[in-house]
Amino acid sequence: MLLERLIKFFTSLRLTVVLLVLSLVLVFAGTLGEVHLGLYKAQTEFFRSFFIYWHPANATWKIPVFPGGYLLGAALLFNLIAAHTSRFKLTRDKIGLWIIHAGLILLILGQLTTDMFAVESQMHLRQGQMKNYSESDRLDELAISDVTDPKLETVVAIPERLLAKKGDIRNNQLPFVVRVKEFYANSLLSTNAAPGFARVNANSGLGAALWWQQVPRETAMDRRDVPSVLVEIVTPQDSLGTWLVSEWLEQPQTFTANGHTYQLQLRPERFYLPFSLRLLKFHHDVYEGTDIPKNFSSQLMLNRPDTGEHRQVLIYMNNPLRYDGRTFYQASFDRDNQGTVLQVVKNPGWLTPYLACILIATGMVVQFLSHLVPFLRRRKS
Repeated sequence: MLLERLIKFFTSLRLTVVLLVLSLVLVFAGTLGEVHLGLYKAQTEFFRSFFIYWHPANATWKIPVFPGGYLLGAALLFNLIAAHTSRFKLTRDKIGLWIIHAGLILLILGQLTTDMFAVESQMHLRQGQMKNYSESDRLDELAISDVTDPKLETVVAIPERLLAKKGDIRNNQLPFVVRVKEFYANSLLSTNAAPGFARVNANSGLGAALWWQQVPRETAMDRRDVPSVLVEIVTPQDSLGTWLVSEWLEQPQTFTANGHTYQLQLRPERFYLPFSLRLLKFHHDVYEGTDIPKNFSSQLMLNRPDTGEHRQVLIYMNNPLRYDGRTFYQASFDRDNQGTVLQVVKNPGWLTPYLACILIATGMVVQFLSHLVPFLRRRKS
């Protein structure tokens, strides 16, 4: 019967071996792909996809040529569960195998949770500076700030994924519509008509005197895209103008609407925290008589108003700060030793690898003892 053939196929050991071999090939190809594509693009195309696609140069169509990480992971998980439920019975001498397979399933699901929900960002602090947010090192947002009241600033942030779609963007806190006319994920600006540059079609702000150019996305780990966006502010009565907003421009664009003063600024996407960190001192220690780094550490003051918590914390290599579901690692520092860069990771599945390894190790011990103890009893008798 067809059903029996399907069950036999999905529970076969041969399928397991084939999937493991394909996974090894995928890891090898993805590692090589990082050389030309960069880490983030290679992860997206090889591991965070159901298929790896190929297309000729300058072609709009593409064809799948190899299974991606999501497809292989899902197939391995399904094969593992199907084989286990159809072959293994819950008996005393099989308890260890059940525990081992439970650990493997947890390991796969934990990796999927991490891949889908983990958020990485950075917090750059100069000595004496205090922040209650971290920033993405890959994504940006359009910040629209109401700065009418010098004592209170209201900010509406539009993420990069909405800017890339272009079109009209509405928000209940804004008395106008933000019309995205053009978006460059990576760009260059010029003050003159250089080759390859086009005149910015802006009629307000600094962009009216600039030229811009869209350039390929950055793939190197130590470089990032610098986006630019052309937006028009439209009220029910009329258009207030079109502005160029770019990370190349340090000065925000300012306009007035309904008696309020607003500022437009393109900046790294922010992740706000319920607490703040102030850098008290950054230490860069070297081995005596050499320039070889010995230790990097950041002495910070943690302040949380809602709980009244106010204490000093020390972050150094291999000793991160775990607080409020986030982990703060010592990642880098400023060359003048007056600033620090903390890597901030929020990963809801960070415990799953540890639990999975404990389950697998426990299962192996249980399975070993389930055979050793009867053997010793038989030998003694």
